[in-house]
Amino acid sequence: MVIKVFLASSSGSTAIKKKQQDVVGFLEALKVDYTQLDIACNEENRMWMRQNVPEEKKPANGIPLPPQIFNENGYCGDYETFFDAKEDNMVYAFLGLPPPPGSKEVPVEERNGDDEATEGETAGDEALAEEDQAVEETDEVTEDTQAQAEEEEEQEEEEAEVQEEEETE
Repeated sequence: MVIKVFLASSSGSTAIKKKQQDVVGFLEALKVDYTQLDIACNEENRMWMRQNVPEEKKPANGIPLPPQIFNENGYCGDYETFFDAKEDNMVYAFLGLPPPPGSKEVPVEERNGDDEATEGETAGDEALAEEDQAVEETDEVTEDTQAQAEEEEEQEEEEAEVQEEEETE
């Protein structure tokens, strides 16, 4: 199964850029196979994405914005639903993929056979530790990216105010 992430390589919106970076960074941290499809440079990608986002998931203006995520031809969701799945530790279910062994999405009794931890569980524990580390690293990148985007927005607003003041003088 191929995860398709529709992105805009030349978006002027810092919010869209941040969301795209967040999705891609998280998928890379989890080592999920995915393909990036650019809707800014490829009209076929743009049309396919727009036609395959379900009507009930499209915004009021009818034009879905990137990032949009699909599993093969099945629609998974947009950034908001991805973010919710990430917060609920349900990314694999969101993507329609089986969770890896030791994932937080696998109930403890399925992973261990019972509720008690045993010495033979080190592989599962290591996998959980790796996933936790990947999530923490992605969260740090996301927080840094968000802080940088907010700083850029503030700077742009300040520059606009200065320019407006100069024009009124």
